[in-house]
Amino acid sequence: MAHYGSGVSSMNASNVSVPRTPVRSRTADPQQEVRCAVRFPIALPVVLASGKGEITAVTRNVSASGVVFELGSPVRAGLEISFSLRMPSTVLGTPHDVLVHCQGRVVRCSKNLSNYLAAATIDEYHFAEQ
Repeated sequence: MAHYGSGVSSMNASNVSVPRTPVRSRTADPQQEVRCAVRFPIALPVVLASGKGEITAVTRNVSASGVVFELGSPVRAGLEISFSLRMPSTVLGTPHDVLVHCQGRVVRCSKNLSNYLAAATIDEYHFAEQ
């Protein structure tokens, strides 16, 4: 049976030290960004699907509520996207890799040294039946 969520995950973070209060970015406006989920620094290939077509990207970090992608071209904030991630069992603490289907939206995009970094929320997700 598939599991459906809305930004809260049962990802195993027992090996990660996590503060009990939300972590605020020191460089961002406090009203703009509050991080409440564990971020996993992981590079996974991904194809983002939107009403504008498909975009090839690589994840830079992933949490239950959002993800940062590295892309070759910019995307606009507000763009609704869907994508699937095959989360490694070693990250989740599960016996097998887990395929997660996600829907979200881009919240910002900025130029990196050679590429673009786009941050997106994960508004809905479900685990594929395996």
